[in-house]
Amino acid sequence: MKKVLALILALTLVIGASAALAADYEIVSKGFQHQYWQAVLKGAEEKAAELGVTINFVGPANESAYEEQLGQLNSAINAGPKAIGLAALSTETCLDAIADAQSKGIPIIGFDSGVPGAPEGAIKANAATNNYNAGALAAEETWKAIKDRIAAADGAVRIGISAQDAVSDSVVSRGLGFIDKIGELAAAEGYTLKLEGNERYINDAKVESKDDAKIIIETLVPAQVTAELSAIDCQNLLNKADLIALYGSNQHSAEAMVTANENLQKLGTGEGQIIGVGFDSGAVIKAAVKDGVFLGAVTQAPVAMGAALVDLLVKAAAGEAVEDVDTGCQWYTAENMDSEEIAQNLYD
Repeated sequence: MKKVLALILALTLVIGASAALAADYEIVSKGFQHQYWQAVLKGAEEKAAELGVTINFVGPANESAYEEQLGQLNSAINAGPKAIGLAALSTETCLDAIADAQSKGIPIIGFDSGVPGAPEGAIKANAATNNYNAGALAAEETWKAIKDRIAAADGAVRIGISAQDAVSDSVVSRGLGFIDKIGELAAAEGYTLKLEGNERYINDAKVESKDDAKIIIETLVPAQVTAELSAIDCQNLLNKADLIALYGSNQHSAEAMVTANENLQKLGTGEGQIIGVGFDSGAVIKAAVKDGVFLGAVTQAPVAMGAALVDLLVKAAAGEAVEDVDTGCQWYTAENMDSEEIAQNLYD
């Protein structure tokens, strides 16, 4: 009898300890070791401390480890948290787990790329970058650097866009946001645009394409997503005599710009050079900005994303109505990239 009582007491202590250690909120990201996800974690931890709650932040070894992430999501659900944050590698892979969370009354908040295609009502809200607005920010900064060149040009000038693909919502939105904002700024100065290149970007843009336009925007998309093919696209654009600016709408495309420029040496901010604008961070892009090869680049704000995620989790768990949050983006240049506000959102 004493042994039985001792065993029951031991189990009670273990269960009690586990309950004490259980986090209020579980967060399942698309990765963990990468500096981007560590920046998201930083923001989440800071907001959790501010609100007096606890979080458990996990992620798979890489962004192709679908089954590993599924196991982490199932573990998160089994922990019985107040709510779960999820950046799904594959919504389809997670469907059964999402249904399980719903049946247990556990709210799910998406973040980063969120949970696209999830059943209606399964995801209460998303904390993510508005990629269309981010593309518009890149356009605004590009326009500041090229508007005088456009005015001084005798004929038409060309702006190039290197886009990784024409299917990813984030990549396409960044391209369309850029095109539409250039169109808006150009119209304010009395200019018209002609759109060339990939049909998706031509057809989905809000800009009316005119053959006799002052400004040509050409968007090139490789047949396959490879660094080599994207670099060739960038070389083709850089070799056009009327090109005055080139925009790479994600890390892949911006790095292709750097590769293409290695032999051509046409990018820069000096007289007669082509203005280069990137998106995202990483060692190659940061070096291009720091060295003046790029005018600057747009980065997402992963620290703000982490903070917004925890805020949404707490509100959803309390039964409050929540809605999507645009976690913003930042324009960084050689002058501000080492500041505390910007540096915390830059990653290798």
